[in-house]
Amino acid sequence: MSARIFKPARAATQSGAGNAKLWKLVYEPETALQAEPLMGWTSSDDMNRQIKLSFATKDEAVAYAERNGLAYRVEEPKAVVQKTFSYSDNFKSSRLGQWTH
Repeated sequence: MSARIFKPARAATQSGAGNAKLWKLVYEPETALQAEPLMGWTSSDDMNRQIKLSFATKDEAVAYAERNGLAYRVEEPKAVVQKTFSYSDNFKSSRLGQWTH
């Protein structure tokens, strides 16, 4: 079994960090999804797909994987660039575009 350790990105529709503070350990799928012949629903016999573990730090997640003998891959989060905007910047005389209504 192999696992992926990552820190999820924040939701695009939310302004806060929310669930992006914790590190996640997710098992890689061992079998592909299959379509059931009767209903056409997708299913899998791999029960590890349902396991999603959360950890406060990356080191805790790595320690868990090593303790349980899992092959793991760590994906580092991308740096977030915070741009600060001011409402008064809309009315500057050095503004590139013309102010229109």
